[in-house]
Amino acid sequence: MQNIRKIIGKRLFSILISLDQFVWSLLTLGGSYPDETISSAMYRFETKGMIVGLIFRPVIDKLFWWDRQHCRKAYLAEIFRRQAPRR
Repeated sequence: MQNIRKIIGKRLFSILISLDQFVWSLLTLGGSYPDETISSAMYRFETKGMIVGLIFRPVIDKLFWWDRQHCRKAYLAEIFRRQAPRR
């Protein structure tokens, strides 16, 4: 039973990530980086000093109160491809 919960949890997480990426792609009219989430984009924008990142990155991090520096971690996961399957 525990393995089933683990599998369902991983699959649900994958679905949520893909929805996030899809929504971000729609919002940018396809101008987003491939495989980029909203969180990682906001961190990237903030590091470039862009207003949108300076406003929305703190808001997103507050929404994920249990995960300090959520956007930064999402960005680093994109950079180091931590979400990609191992070969």
